[in-house]
Amino acid sequence: MILTRRMALLGAGAMLTGCDRLASHDSVRKALFSAENFHRWAQRSLMARDALAQEFSPDQISPIFRANGTANPNTPAYKALWRNGFADWRLAVTGLVERPLSLSLAQLRTLPHREQITRHDCVEGWSAIGKWRGVPLRTILEGARLRDSARYLVFRCADDMGGGRPYYESIDLIDAFHPQTILAFALNDAPLTVANGAPVRLRVERQLGYKQAKYLMGIEAVATLDGIGKGKGGFWEDVAGYDWYAGI
Repeated sequence: MILTRRMALLGAGAMLTGCDRLASHDSVRKALFSAENFHRWAQRSLMARDALAQEFSPDQISPIFRANGTANPNTPAYKALWRNGFADWRLAVTGLVERPLSLSLAQLRTLPHREQITRHDCVEGWSAIGKWRGVPLRTILEGARLRDSARYLVFRCADDMGGGRPYYESIDLIDAFHPQTILAFALNDAPLTVANGAPVRLRVERQLGYKQAKYLMGIEAVATLDGIGKGKGGFWEDVAGYDWYAGI
């Protein structure tokens, strides 16, 4: 049986009916019914964890894929990488792993890859459909061999958001191992442009655009997000109160 969104909402209502007594406590009610917690609970509990985001046909690809957030890191380090065609770029995979990795762009391109035509939904209200090609994040994590204590992945990026604060984002292992979560190096059959995150960006297709970290430089496996930035899991989460879980 296919679970539709309407069925999920009806099921959620039925289950929540039995929680009235528990939810009468103010602290419990705030935790249970916060938008982020409810959304994560609904998506994770009522639907298959590996349920795919909608994919589209080639004729539905947007003529222009608008750049979001930083359009160019424009730092000396990034400009040096760009001038050399990113030949010196390396993606570091560190933290709670048995086998730390340092991967070149050429190495990533030789790994088994996935192509998917998906819709990018920006928190600002616009969307665009694009064809992404990249390496499943699962492949990288299996190569690095995560330790049992790893719970989250933190993505370190090249763009400086001012005051020496590099952009960063994080996801948990459920999203990390989702089949559509990839490290993308091509958009619409061409290498990523600088505006769209060259040389490599994250695509985690069941979340909003600000989770799709661009200009990747490193992936760190951690047990907790405490002590990273302001402990909220990402740059916009820290500075603007965005939800850490931005599922769609």
